[in-house]
Amino acid sequence: MDHWFELVGPNHAVSIFGIKLVGVNAENGLKLLFSIVLVVVMVLLSRLMRRLTRLAHDARKKRTAFWARQAVGLTIAVLTVIGLASIWFDDPGRLTGALGLFSAGVAFALQRVITAFAGYFVILRGNTFNVGDRITMGGVRGDVIALGFMQTTIMEMGQPPAVQSAEPAMWVQARQYTGRIVSVSNAQVFEEPIYNYTRDFPYIWEEMSVPIAYKADRRRVEDLLLAAANRHTLRISELGKPALEELKRRYVVEDAELKPRVYMRMTDNWIEVTVRFLVEDHKVRSVKDAMTRDILAAMESAGIGVASTTIEIVGFPPVPVNVEEIRRSA
Repeated sequence: MDHWFELVGPNHAVSIFGIKLVGVNAENGLKLLFSIVLVVVMVLLSRLMRRLTRLAHDARKKRTAFWARQAVGLTIAVLTVIGLASIWFDDPGRLTGALGLFSAGVAFALQRVITAFAGYFVILRGNTFNVGDRITMGGVRGDVIALGFMQTTIMEMGQPPAVQSAEPAMWVQARQYTGRIVSVSNAQVFEEPIYNYTRDFPYIWEEMSVPIAYKADRRRVEDLLLAAANRHTLRISELGKPALEELKRRYVVEDAELKPRVYMRMTDNWIEVTVRFLVEDHKVRSVKDAMTRDILAAMESAGIGVASTTIEIVGFPPVPVNVEEIRRSA
């Protein structure tokens, strides 16, 4: 019992009570120590570099800081893997065999994880979206607030009434934050379209419809809608011209009308007057709210009402009445 712990053999393998432990020796102990030191150094270096990238404040610097954090994360991960491989696999033959077995096991057991990791590089390389972009991904609508190796984090927004039936159900009936933060696998880039509201053209076309009676002054209503749209969106239309020109330069895009325009459509009950206008995506609800207030006030002043469903009764079928039988019953 005096020699319950010994280092035996040329590799100084650990022996406890005469039982030699396989793989536990002085050399592997030093490798383990070096590995721990390497990981600690890389974690500290990563935190230091990420803290330096958080010095940005405005939107442009925030995007630069985001890409800097992505570069830091990838660099630290690559350096850590190379460092650990250099410590543990001093023989290239052993490294090749280990990598082959590891790759086969990982490919079989972590298919979804590998797909998500590949999706991360597709997002970066393909400019699919950036931090701060408003997107729809995996059935989630909202703003991208973080991008990781496996998941994209989205600040969820509500849905307009036209798509309220979409899953998951929403209680906010506009494109404003719901307060829920959703994590979506990066693998979704291979499975369905990614809708980006703001990347190349930071505006969207919106519409507002007002039903009016057939006897109402249609031209007056058209003027009221155009006046409200010009008052609240004309500046946005002017700002959208350079963005549209850049979009046309990069893609095969037809010229589009940026200024507000009114369209009419006949229905069974009323005339639907619709104004189409350009607006910044993040300001849709506030702009439509201001326009609605102005339009309602102007229509009220002009004595024009909003139409509702009406039913016109054109006749009744004949109803036989037996007067004698009614008298006898009375």
